[in-house]
Amino acid sequence: MEATARETLYKAPRTDVIQDQGQFRTHFNFPGRNLPDHDDHGYGPLATVVESFMDPDTLIGMHPHRNEEIISWVPDGVMRHDDGEGNKLVTDADHLMVMGAGTEFWHEERTLAEDPPLRMLQIFVRPHSLDLQPQIQHEPVPDPVADEWRHLFGPEDSDAPLSVRNEVDFYDAHLEEGASDDLPQIAGRDAYFYIFEGTVEAADARFEEGESGLLVDDDGLTLTAREDALVVAFLIDPDAPVTRQGTIGR
Repeated sequence: MEATARETLYKAPRTDVIQDQGQFRTHFNFPGRNLPDHDDHGYGPLATVVESFMDPDTLIGMHPHRNEEIISWVPDGVMRHDDGEGNKLVTDADHLMVMGAGTEFWHEERTLAEDPPLRMLQIFVRPHSLDLQPQIQHEPVPDPVADEWRHLFGPEDSDAPLSVRNEVDFYDAHLEEGASDDLPQIAGRDAYFYIFEGTVEAADARFEEGESGLLVDDDGLTLTAREDALVVAFLIDPDAPVTRQGTIGR
């Protein structure tokens, strides 16, 4: 991976780890791979960030997850969730879902024929302990404000509207062309950011759609949008205790 002029910022190109199942396509981003010689595809509790595409009238049938926290962030389209616990939930740009699989949680995902194409991130967080109690959270999120970071989930003691069971905080921001904003910071955390749409510059490097950056020993970083951009950022404690027995993220 490419290191930028700032030695602690590591850039990764758009992933080539892709699964194409026709109406359902997934692009797997591994934050640990940004860092040269890192022996883990994840980075601390952040295991994997999956960009997923579903065509209208698509069903991903009932299947289980174990020992991972799965977050569904849906800026484009709608994702319809059903599970063995009686929850029938619709996640869209106004809602966020966190599924704590714990010992085991079954669910299915679908789009209807009249739904628009779905493009989303499914984020896999390694919990701090094995075989936690399964749980699901589905909440409305604050309206976005241009050029400001929106805090959407964090650890259970954070002030975010939803929580995960480890030391990861998640933010998104819509940056208008020409706007600049500093990455959020928390003491002791490193930062991983992903360009969902648009183009930004940071530390003399250009990041385009699907590219990512990992900022280690975070001493601050400013992102400047060279065109309208939608960016997500994770603040991660790389030394947090983690489990590695998740169904997908591991």
